[in-house]
Amino acid sequence: MLIKWFLLFTLLHSIVGDGAAAGEGLHLPLYRTERRRVVKRDSGTAAIGLGDVLDVTYNVLVEIGGVSTPLVLDSGSADLWVISDSCRGSCTAGVPLYPNRTFQEAGMDVHILYGDSHTGTHAFGPIGKDRAGIASLSVQEQYFAAIIDTNTTVLETGSAGILGIGFPPISVLWRQLLQAHLSTQPPSIQQRSNHFPLPRTSTSPFPSFDFLQPHNSRPQGHYLRQVDSLRSSTQVIASFGLYGPLITRMIQQHLLTRPVIATSLQRDTVDIGGNVGLLSIGALLPGISDDALTWVPLRAYSVAEGGLPPPIETPEEVYPLVWEIPMEDVWFNGVKLQRSKLAPPNITLSALIDTGNSLIRGPQDVISEIQSLIGSMTFDCAQPQNLSFQIAGKLFPVDPRDFLHQTFADSVDFCSPALAVTDQPKLGGTGFLFGWSLGDPFLKSVLTAFHYGNLTHPSQDPPRIGLLSTVPSNAGDRLKEVVQEAKEGDGNLIMTSEAAPSGTFLATSTGVGGVPQATAVQPQQPPRAPDTSSSSQYTSLSHLKVLHLIFVTICLCLPFI
Repeated sequence: MLIKWFLLFTLLHSIVGDGAAAGEGLHLPLYRTERRRVVKRDSGTAAIGLGDVLDVTYNVLVEIGGVSTPLVLDSGSADLWVISDSCRGSCTAGVPLYPNRTFQEAGMDVHILYGDSHTGTHAFGPIGKDRAGIASLSVQEQYFAAIIDTNTTVLETGSAGILGIGFPPISVLWRQLLQAHLSTQPPSIQQRSNHFPLPRTSTSPFPSFDFLQPHNSRPQGHYLRQVDSLRSSTQVIASFGLYGPLITRMIQQHLLTRPVIATSLQRDTVDIGGNVGLLSIGALLPGISDDALTWVPLRAYSVAEGGLPPPIETPEEVYPLVWEIPMEDVWFNGVKLQRSKLAPPNITLSALIDTGNSLIRGPQDVISEIQSLIGSMTFDCAQPQNLSFQIAGKLFPVDPRDFLHQTFADSVDFCSPALAVTDQPKLGGTGFLFGWSLGDPFLKSVLTAFHYGNLTHPSQDPPRIGLLSTVPSNAGDRLKEVVQEAKEGDGNLIMTSEAAPSGTFLATSTGVGGVPQATAVQPQQPPRAPDTSSSSQYTSLSHLKVLHLIFVTICLCLPFI
């Protein structure tokens, strides 16, 4: 811990202490790719570009109430919320906020919690509904939270809220709206207070379905889970289409050709380029077929594991909670790592696929083993590190350029791994069962397809994830090249930032597996002079350093959101 704080203090000193350098107004060009406007490919598909703020957040333009604004794309949660123009406190933003003029309030507030028990953050505001959409697809009367108070960092990272693309059962909004609805219906289902424990990762809190327990079977005093007394109904499952998240409601309303979305994440630090930042809705990415992907089933949670109770009419149904897939092993620099001894041995190894997580999170003892193999908390930036995850019999490596971030400003002698510790899985329906959370460093290296399947009857079309590794064979050599270029320059690995574009990127080439590629920075080209007629094309180096400090703070000390 002392080493972590020393690294943070040193970087802070290098940024804020060098006033002369900051005052010189040095600039880095914001390399752009050619874009085209979003067009509807057919009646049930759409595509839109993803923004990237220093590889910390990836956002997408979402239209709510006639206003388009970038929201964080988050597969680790399922709630839609946007900061409203009624926000109180520090709500200065360079992005549009939600105007309340068309907001239809539901008569209740929501308090959404993130972080952990020591560094929890929150978003608070009224629940209501309005028209919402992405690209050419939209739905009427979409429930969301118009946030008026938050201490999250979304505004600082170029977004105005969060678009959760997870399943309805982990949606705080869905549970609260459903609970309020059931409280007015016979038999005597009693509404409970909206209290959710602070989660210990950047995902949503582990959901509670206690409100589905008949009132006459609830014990007095401390609640003890009685699995047999929890019951769902067709009405509960049908509410997915009424109160559920935006993407799942599009599926329930048959707006999509297929119940699938696919993402590829671009790289805005170290070596700008890589995969095109793109979100495809209702289809895979252009040029990618199902056969090219490795498809992996999701973990389904039984009632005993804390999952959503099935309807009485179809008791065989078992529902997923999050985008969680089985995993066989973890490899680092050719060494197969030991399984964590901190997790219960009867829980199978699995990982959450989380676009809202800027790091790779794992068990404390395994992360410590990786650090011991590295040799210290930091390593030579020019030395490629190879972390791979074995899934469905295949190795999916993390690109060495995405495994690291620069530790000290103006020096590429030391880099830190994009790793953090996460909580261990828990038995008995008290927590999620995954031991790893594979965030953006993994997802920049893997094209990912999220197949929802049949939301109400998953046995008929099971949910699954498709993966396609996109790491080029020369990734390690490319890392060495960009580090050498930084040493010959100002000592900083290149970085840039661009909020969500209004259209898809027009790729001029394809990479591994035929994945569309972003226009890469040409290292032999000298930096362009600032263009005062288009200042938005450039971002000041000092400003990027400040944002990078936020990133390092997150990496060393805090969960993301």
